[in-house]
Amino acid sequence: MTYLEESQAAGREIFPDLARAWALFGIALVNVGVLSWPMMSSYHAAGATVSSIDEAAWFGVNALFLMKSYSLFSFMFGVGFAYQMQSAERRGVGFAGRYWRRIVGLLAFGALNIACFFIGDILVIYAVLGSILFLFRNASQKTLIVWGSIIYGVQILVISVLAFMMYLGVTFAPEEMVAATEQFAEADAKALEIFGSAGFAETVAYRVSQYLSGFPFMMLVQGFGALAFFLFGLAAVRSGVIARASAPIWKPARRFALPVGLLLSSAGAWLLVEGHGMTDPKMMLGLVLVTIGSPFSTFGYLGLIAKWAEATPGPVTVFFARGGTSSLTAYLMQGLIFSLLFSAYGFGYFASLTAAQTIGVAFLVALFSVAFVSFWRIGFQRGPMEAILRRWTYLGAR
Repeated sequence: MTYLEESQAAGREIFPDLARAWALFGIALVNVGVLSWPMMSSYHAAGATVSSIDEAAWFGVNALFLMKSYSLFSFMFGVGFAYQMQSAERRGVGFAGRYWRRIVGLLAFGALNIACFFIGDILVIYAVLGSILFLFRNASQKTLIVWGSIIYGVQILVISVLAFMMYLGVTFAPEEMVAATEQFAEADAKALEIFGSAGFAETVAYRVSQYLSGFPFMMLVQGFGALAFFLFGLAAVRSGVIARASAPIWKPARRFALPVGLLLSSAGAWLLVEGHGMTDPKMMLGLVLVTIGSPFSTFGYLGLIAKWAEATPGPVTVFFARGGTSSLTAYLMQGLIFSLLFSAYGFGYFASLTAAQTIGVAFLVALFSVAFVSFWRIGFQRGPMEAILRRWTYLGAR
């Protein structure tokens, strides 16, 4: 059975699968910056932005994908949550038990990803926030949108407060900020030591310790936004617009929301590139602008993807949509490839490539991961990681 025949038989639209594939490309382009260079400085590290091409490449990633790819990914998590509930209702089986097993499965995959592949894993955060999402399972479309908007407003407030605190620190406590900058430099030096020369076991221990210490901060700068988009995704299924690429809402999304989002994100991206590290208020202001622009850009991207999905699907569309059906496998594969490319126990390219080179590699890795999944799905019903997660999720009768 072909992908299109399978989708029609299951009542599944091509639109969500294309959205997942789109998100996977952006996630790879954003993630590679903290997989190939020290997390605290990323491309601000010496030698990463040595030319205008490097700065342009990093600017492009920040303007087009930063805080938008994960927003889109989070949106699709909410969509998937709704589909799981609908599937349980159609089959007349209990939803809660299977959902909680799925959350535990995501937590396990996240722990594996942190230890072996990616220090900035999102799956653990999704598992934690997925527990909160369960409380909204019976909420109305209006309630979901209202709460999603409030929660995203909190995300903007959190980033804004951090930026203002950074400004106050630079203005009124410069000595303390110098000390903080030195601490960040020490953290960068440690990352260079570990990823530049350490073996696998030592690297695993470092990743785990860094993730645990940084988890509260990651929840602050990502958690509220992710939960908000969970709710928006659930609302999109409740309203039916995610199943209709021709729904009227998608036209203004691409015509009006997208330009607003990209304008705000471009201004923020310029500040991020022009800044000089995490203690620079200019960088934090850039992050504020990107955060404000993210919902508009994400909404606009969905509008573009809807336009793509409206047309009669050709081989290219089917190829990418099929690759979007197993996003967990593709996401973990990206982490695996990056870890082998940049760690000392692999090819050892950590802190070796310029920003443009690194981003170019990330694009190829993203393409490979989506292509692998797409070709895999020709012969198998699910991606390999999805098959494992599903077997665990459906353990037991209910």
